[in-house]
Amino acid sequence: MSIETIRDGDTLTIKIVGRFDFSVHQSFRLAYEDVRPEPARYVLDLKETNYLDSSALGMLLLLRDYAGGDAADITLLNPNEEVQKILKISNFEKLFKIA
Repeated sequence: MSIETIRDGDTLTIKIVGRFDFSVHQSFRLAYEDVRPEPARYVLDLKETNYLDSSALGMLLLLRDYAGGDAADITLLNPNEEVQKILKISNFEKLFKIA
């Protein structure tokens, strides 16, 4: 698994490859906390994420809080069918844009 970040203007894209679970907790947090100036928009590229567990859902909520809560602009991009199913069961489609 790996986490890559790409900064493009006001957008920070975080790409998660492989399993998104507690093992990437620190890397995930550092991917968005040490970015200056703070981005206006966050995109999580989940195209190559093949697994997501409850700790990953918690990390997404922490990112949402960090980015401004209800005002946060976060898109979960390209989740595969299984990841999308988990996001839907967890009602994350009400908290995040899923594209």
